[in-house]
Amino acid sequence: MSITFGTDGWRAILDKDFNETNVKRVTLAIGKYIYDSFGLKKPILIGYDPRKDADKYSLICANILKDKGFDVYYSSKIIPTPVLAYNAQYRNACAIMFTASHNPPEYLGMKFIPDYAGPATTEITNEIVNNLDKSYPDSESGSFHKIDFAPKYYEKLKTIINYENIRKLKTNIIYDGLYSASIGYFDKILSDNSIPYQTLHLYHDNEFGGGMPDPKPRFLKDLITKVKHIPNSIGVANDGDADRFGVINEDGEFVSPNEIIAILLKHLVNKGYKGSVVKTVGSSILIDIIAEKLGINVIETAVGFKHVGEAMRNNEVIIGGEESGGLSIQGHIPEKDGLIANLLVLEAMAESGKSLKELQEDLYEIAQARFYNDRIDLKLDNQEEIAQILDEVKNFKTIGKYNVTDIDTKDGVKLMLGHKTKILVRPSGTEPLLRIYFESDKEEKLNYLKDNFIV
Repeated sequence: MSITFGTDGWRAILDKDFNETNVKRVTLAIGKYIYDSFGLKKPILIGYDPRKDADKYSLICANILKDKGFDVYYSSKIIPTPVLAYNAQYRNACAIMFTASHNPPEYLGMKFIPDYAGPATTEITNEIVNNLDKSYPDSESGSFHKIDFAPKYYEKLKTIINYENIRKLKTNIIYDGLYSASIGYFDKILSDNSIPYQTLHLYHDNEFGGGMPDPKPRFLKDLITKVKHIPNSIGVANDGDADRFGVINEDGEFVSPNEIIAILLKHLVNKGYKGSVVKTVGSSILIDIIAEKLGINVIETAVGFKHVGEAMRNNEVIIGGEESGGLSIQGHIPEKDGLIANLLVLEAMAESGKSLKELQEDLYEIAQARFYNDRIDLKLDNQEEIAQILDEVKNFKTIGKYNVTDIDTKDGVKLMLGHKTKILVRPSGTEPLLRIYFESDKEEKLNYLKDNFIV
C-alpha cells in the first residue's frame, strides 16, 4: 500500500490502511531517517492522543524502535502534540505523535516531529517515504522509559504567560474539553494558577461525543449555549491533539482564528515583542492591515503549518499562524500550540482591560473594515484538470466588473482585487478538488465575485 505524508503527517482509516503492518513500516522508515541523520544517540519521544487504539499502536512503535537500539521515552498518559513537541526541543530529541488531529474519529495518524520541535519539512517526509521497506543495521536493544512530559512544558509556559494578570480577569472562563488531549492539561494550568473556570465535556471519548474533535462552531454548540446563558463569559476549546484552538466571545460568537492572530499580534507588540508576523496565503487580509498599521513586516507562506514553522525558525517572528486555527509565538516552539493560544487570549483581555468583543472592535476600527469569507469546493475528474484551471486563473484580468490588481502563485493562485478583496484557488492536495476562497470587506462584493467567478 502507498503511504503519503500530508502537511501534518500520515493519516488513514483505523483498521483499514492504518493497521499494524503499516504502522511497523512507517515506524521503521522514521527510525531509518533518525539513524541515518543522527545515529542511535538521538532519543525518541512517543506520545498519543485520546483516539481509539492510539495507545496500542504507539506502544508497538516504541518497542520496535527500542529493539532497533534507540532510547525511547514513552508518554505515561494522553498528551497534547505541543507538549510532546516542546519536550523534543528541550531534550534535543525527535518525537512521534499518534494523532489524527481534528479529523473524524475513524482516522488515526503518525506525525513525525524533528528535534527543532516543529512539523517535519517536505524534504524530511519525502526521505521517510523513500525509506519505506528499506532495512538498516540491527544493534543491541536500546532502552524504554515511561515519562510524564508535562512538567517541563508547564515550566516553559511560566516564562511566557502572566498568570497573575489572568487571575484578575473578571470574565467567566468556560473551558470545553471537547473530549480532547487538552483535558488534564489546560484545566490543570488554570487550577494550578488559581484561575477560576467552568468546564464542559471534561473526559476522553474516542468517539468525541458523536461529533468531531474540531473546535469550530458546529462542534461547539454546547459551549456557545453555555456562554450565552452565563453573562460576561467567554469559551475556549482545542482540537483532538490540542494544537488548534477555538474561541467564543461574550456574545456567543465564534471568533475566527484570523482575528485571534491579529489580536495577539497587537497584544505581543504592546508587550515589547519585535520581529515579523508569519501568515499563510489563505489567511485574512486583516492580518496584513493590522501588521502594516503596527509597522510590522509580513512573511506569507504556502498553506500548512510546516511552512509557517519553517519561516519561524529562519526569521525573527513575533507570531506565526494559519487560518485553520494554529499559531505559535516567539520564544516558544515552531509548532501549533492551542493551549498557549487560549492562554494568550485570556492574557490579552486581562492586560488590555477589555472584553474579547472590544478587542475585536479595535481591529475593525484600525482596519476600517470587517472582513467576510466564504469557500466553494470544485470537484474535478482528475489532477490534470486542476493544472489546466490554475493556468487559466493565472491569466484572469477581471472578475465581472472588478479588475485583478495582483497575482501570487506560491500556493495555487491568489488574485487580489484591490487592497481588501482576494480570491484564492488552490488544490486540496489529497484528491482532485479545487478549493476557492473568497474574502472581501463588503459582503455584497463577496457574493458578486462568487456569482461571477467562472472556471
